[in-house]
Amino acid sequence: MAITAAMVKELREMTSAGMADCKKALTNTDGDMDKAVEWLKENGLAKADKKAGRIAAEGIVCVKVSDDGKRASIVEVNSETDFVAKNDKFQTFVAAVAAQALDSSASDMNAFMAESWIEDGSVTVEENLKSMIATIGENMNIRRFEKLEEPNGVIVPYIHAGGKIGVLVKAEAGAASDAVTEILKNVAMQVAAMSPKYLSTNDVSDDYKKEQLELLKAQAKNDPKNASKPDEIIEKMVTGRLNKELKEVCLLEQTYVKAEKKENVGQYVEKAAKDAGTDIKLTGFIRFETGEGLEKKEEDFAAEVAAQIG
Repeated sequence: MAITAAMVKELREMTSAGMADCKKALTNTDGDMDKAVEWLKENGLAKADKKAGRIAAEGIVCVKVSDDGKRASIVEVNSETDFVAKNDKFQTFVAAVAAQALDSSASDMNAFMAESWIEDGSVTVEENLKSMIATIGENMNIRRFEKLEEPNGVIVPYIHAGGKIGVLVKAEAGAASDAVTEILKNVAMQVAAMSPKYLSTNDVSDDYKKEQLELLKAQAKNDPKNASKPDEIIEKMVTGRLNKELKEVCLLEQTYVKAEKKENVGQYVEKAAKDAGTDIKLTGFIRFETGEGLEKKEEDFAAEVAAQIG
């Protein structure tokens, strides 16, 4: 069967594969469009495997909140370059991953990757990811996902810098309203900016507090300036220092960054809720930052250009 330019164009629009690959696929399948798509997928998976060893530390964070605002998911999907992270096809894929996570029953990444893909039940999440790698031409990785639920309130999302940071904040609330959403969005912006580790000091384990106290105490005793100070004074010093450090990593005790006068986040929420005529109790949050903890690819453009010239 003669392979026409129109057939190649149609297959390219269906798969986003290269023109030469589309022509080859049609030639190998005698012009059968469905078989050509399968041929590209099969050969695309082989290409994706070759890309799997390349560093993917860019990408975006995406969130998905249920229509009733009581369930939400947050995912991080990585790419090799920021250029691909800004690509519409990549972003559409990540949004679909977030939707998949929202209704997923998986408890870990292996189970998640083995689930049927939300948009095509004939393939798994992992198989669809590999197909996307072949289409886009970069290594990609669904790195992590988490879910939140708040049956007695609402969950509010916040995305910063086009997906570099994603936040979910949940709270028990008298009733969902624009005022409640605005208050929680302000809190989510605080989480994005200040990166707290805990909701409140009550969530910090006694073991962690004890460990930090011992560490601070050892540091204080090794400081020559404290050589003449009695143990009880050093004890008070390090306790005060620990309390100060905990305020910096506990959301409710953090200084609220948007406050006109000094107040912590807990005080802001209490005052703002009262002004809105409702009750709000923060019950949790999640913060993802793209690429945190991952090895970044070091670019040496001078060496790259030199290699190309050579």
